[in-house]
Amino acid sequence: MKRILLSLALFAAACTGAPPPSSDPTIARIETGQLKGVAADEVIAFKGVPFAAPPVGKLRWQAPAPAAKWTGVRSAADYGFVCMQKYPTTDNGIGRQQPSEDCLTLNVWTQTLDGKRPVMVWIHGGGFVNGSGTAELYDGTQLAKRGVVIVTINYRMGRFGAFGHPLLTKEAAGKPTANYGMMDMIASVEWVKRNIKAFGGDPGNVTIFGESAGGLAVNRLMISPNARGLFHKAIVESGAGREVPLYLNKPNALGQPSAETTGEAFIKSLGVTAATTADLRAIPADKIITAGDPTVAEAGPAIDGALMPVSVSEGFEKGLEAPVPYLSGSNSMEWPATSATLQATLSRMMPLTQAEQDTLAKLYPDAETFAANIVGDLVFTEPALYLTTLHSRNQHRSYLYRFSVLSESVRDRMKGTRHAQERQYVFDTLHTAPYPSDANDKKQAQVVGDYWVAFAKTGDPNGVGRPVWPNATQNREDVLLEFTNDGPVPKVAPYPERWKAIAERNK
Repeated sequence: MKRILLSLALFAAACTGAPPPSSDPTIARIETGQLKGVAADEVIAFKGVPFAAPPVGKLRWQAPAPAAKWTGVRSAADYGFVCMQKYPTTDNGIGRQQPSEDCLTLNVWTQTLDGKRPVMVWIHGGGFVNGSGTAELYDGTQLAKRGVVIVTINYRMGRFGAFGHPLLTKEAAGKPTANYGMMDMIASVEWVKRNIKAFGGDPGNVTIFGESAGGLAVNRLMISPNARGLFHKAIVESGAGREVPLYLNKPNALGQPSAETTGEAFIKSLGVTAATTADLRAIPADKIITAGDPTVAEAGPAIDGALMPVSVSEGFEKGLEAPVPYLSGSNSMEWPATSATLQATLSRMMPLTQAEQDTLAKLYPDAETFAANIVGDLVFTEPALYLTTLHSRNQHRSYLYRFSVLSESVRDRMKGTRHAQERQYVFDTLHTAPYPSDANDKKQAQVVGDYWVAFAKTGDPNGVGRPVWPNATQNREDVLLEFTNDGPVPKVAPYPERWKAIAERNK
């Protein structure tokens, strides 16, 4: 009987032109062809999978186009290129591949190719100017072993990913422009919706999660109409939320010039006279990189009225965000400065008037504590509390965290957990951390990963054997779970007087 069934399958494949079914458990068939992954440590990994056409030549500064099909079985054993950025680097969030404009690939980790498991799509950080989904830090093996399918993505960055120019706006003829990196993110999650079944994933249960710029991106996807319905839960790690983006074609509330104006100025600074979009696309990629990174405001997505209709804070204030379970938080000492370096740090991250500094400094015990915490509190911690509060008021489930785990090897020189140092715990890739870890770090990584995976599975991070993570409600919006060296602790957010004063300043 089995022979008859196999013969019928082969006959059907021959009649339709489709390849015969594979008996190899590491070969997946997606819309563009067959992929062969690599099985190791109870997981199958598929790396360097194109989710869009290479954005090169005429496709530079265009919306992502469909990836080309191939014949035969394509190897998915190796990562693809990282997107254009300064290189080389020792940053553990970037990866070891060379940079290229041909970089729109993603990576998948799964236990088996059958089943219907929840999916988690990781959006890396790096200030929208560096990073990749190929870094060993983001290896999805340990999370996938908990029963989810992990996807990490690349997206265009710097002036390749966020670049406005009147010529490009005219060419787009009313379609989204300028926010190419954000378009890549949306295209990757659309790819997941169409293809993830081939890896044992459930397209109806997708969580997007990201850190720093990746967290900012998740917040922007929460308010983007183009991303609506593509994901069902969201996790934001140190993703800000109070920032004021540029507009595409007018000054913003801070008086900063539009994305089109800054784009024109950049092209002129290169000594290029651009009469057509072809002139823009003829500029060598290395010349764009060598000119230096854009500012923080220029590197991020701009408000264009379509892909990104409003700022993140305005979107949540108006209830425009996706109605999905939302988990957000920050680290205990995100961006430490000293009294000597504070002014330079503030000018780059969050300018304050002297009067504002004097008012806020009174809420900290001394000048050094103020310098060590104020930037992180302004940019990351208060905005996370603000957005989870708004999301809860909009009748959607919200969870807030504070991450304070700190390896014993650095406790003598660090007074709190710095920006980005929760990532190795989330992915349980402690061997990639910038400092040594120990058995307690491993224990805390297991706990953090369990909460993240539980949230991805059900929209509730809680589970048997773990302290209860309280859900923010209108009656008590400032509850959170603090991850400490001794384990997670449910509590009310500390320093409420700081958050109230910062909220008043951030209005």
